[in-house]
Amino acid sequence: MPPRHPDTLVHPPEDVIVLSKRVACDGGSRSLGATLGHPLVYLDMGEDDHVECGYCDRRFVLSAHPHPENEYLNPAARPPEAH
Repeated sequence: MPPRHPDTLVHPPEDVIVLSKRVACDGGSRSLGATLGHPLVYLDMGEDDHVECGYCDRRFVLSAHPHPENEYLNPAARPPEAH
């Protein structure tokens, strides 16, 4: 195991506030300058109000005002009155 240097900066895991209990993570963090990321994974909080990514330790925290879980954002075209 390589020696650890006390002057090496290790950033803490990033907390991301989300509106849904289901999230996706690819490890891309603009705030920490990550460029390579990891495979896209989908995470579900279940009964908890947070979930952590097993690859990058990013923590997704449910907002105080979440969207209903049955919400479906359909990218398909909608009639003009729906806008």
